[in-house]
Amino acid sequence: MKSNTEMEPLGEEELSVGMRLGRVRWTICAMLFVATSINYMDRQVIAILKPTLEHAIGMTEVDYGSIVAAFQIAYAIGLLAAGRFVDKVGTRIGYMVIMAVWSLSAMGHALANTVFEFGVARVSLGLGESGNFPAALKTTAEWFPQSERSLATGIFNSGANVGAILAPIIVPWVTIRFGWHAAFLTTGIFSTLWILMWFRKYRRPANHPTLTGAELRYIYQEAAEKMGPSTPWIKLLGRRQTWAFATAKFLTDPVWWFLLFWLPDFFSKNFHLDLSHLGLPLIIIYNASAVGSIGGGWLPAPFRRLGLSATNARLAAMLSCALLIVPIFMVTYTKSEWVAIALLSLAAAAHQGWSANLLTTPSDMFPRTAVGSVAGIGGMAGSVGATLLAKYAGHILGLTHSYASLFAIAASAYLVALTLMILLAPGLKKVELSA
Repeated sequence: MKSNTEMEPLGEEELSVGMRLGRVRWTICAMLFVATSINYMDRQVIAILKPTLEHAIGMTEVDYGSIVAAFQIAYAIGLLAAGRFVDKVGTRIGYMVIMAVWSLSAMGHALANTVFEFGVARVSLGLGESGNFPAALKTTAEWFPQSERSLATGIFNSGANVGAILAPIIVPWVTIRFGWHAAFLTTGIFSTLWILMWFRKYRRPANHPTLTGAELRYIYQEAAEKMGPSTPWIKLLGRRQTWAFATAKFLTDPVWWFLLFWLPDFFSKNFHLDLSHLGLPLIIIYNASAVGSIGGGWLPAPFRRLGLSATNARLAAMLSCALLIVPIFMVTYTKSEWVAIALLSLAAAAHQGWSANLLTTPSDMFPRTAVGSVAGIGGMAGSVGATLLAKYAGHILGLTHSYASLFAIAASAYLVALTLMILLAPGLKKVELSA
């Protein structure tokens, strides 16, 4: 019998017969999807309960901005440590620990009764939640060959939209019947079930009891192609392409976080929607964002058919998404709740389409051994930008009680980001890194 390291390439017959190949890797992907959904449910509870907490604990706009900023700072710091932690202990134990930390932190909000206590709980939540994507991406790398990895990533990443949709359904229902403390405890039930399932079902491919030999060989058949030294951050920071990606993340990631954390309050303040009526607008908007995520990934294809190169097709898709977000500045001037929902749905869908393309630019510009590090640098830049916007939002809303300047920033951020990307990295030119 051959050892797991002596893999033979699959024949055409094995690749063509799904049942013979096996589907265990897609079960693992489904578990990552559920984890990401829980991740986004946990982080959105406080946004939905913001109007309730203003009355319950006397939280001000500035207080809320500071709480969100505390989460973002912790999230940025956590991104630096989470990947190394998972690399050291492995995905089976590492993912469980990460899920346990953020779930206990989310439930810990139920014990908070002051702004400071909510800030502490939020810092702990940010540190824990930052580990979800590094752990999920590492799991995907372990379980999927390069040819399927982007599809698997897209599937589990869509859990973010599902979590954002489920939270407005579950949280108001629980809060109205059992109080806001119970709302923070509810998602802990889902987390506990997931941890138990992960512990029982997850193993690395080479050790999985139900994985067929054909599927194991299929997963590992490209392993030799992906081996190589990682690139130090200091070398990447000297490249204009790194700064092009990081700048775009710095300018546009905060808009998504702003929509995630402030839309419930916007509808409450501008259209006087109470907790029982907040769910429908948010569900519509986040459903639109799910469509935009898929549509954005498809959008370069028609530009390719028009004769554009792969790089120019990607830039054209990003420009299209950036232009679709511009009308969001009109949200504060409409008196119609449904017009506001339509404008915000368009912007949320366009943001996800933008992100679907932006997240592929590191692989367009860098060799695969550097893509993860560049993505980490960009993610950190996005968290820093989100921290600054959160602080600004808290102060400007406290002073003016108007969202006008915030939506104006959102409307212009993407066109500015795309312009700077093109100036810093014309044509998204490929980087050649020495060994």
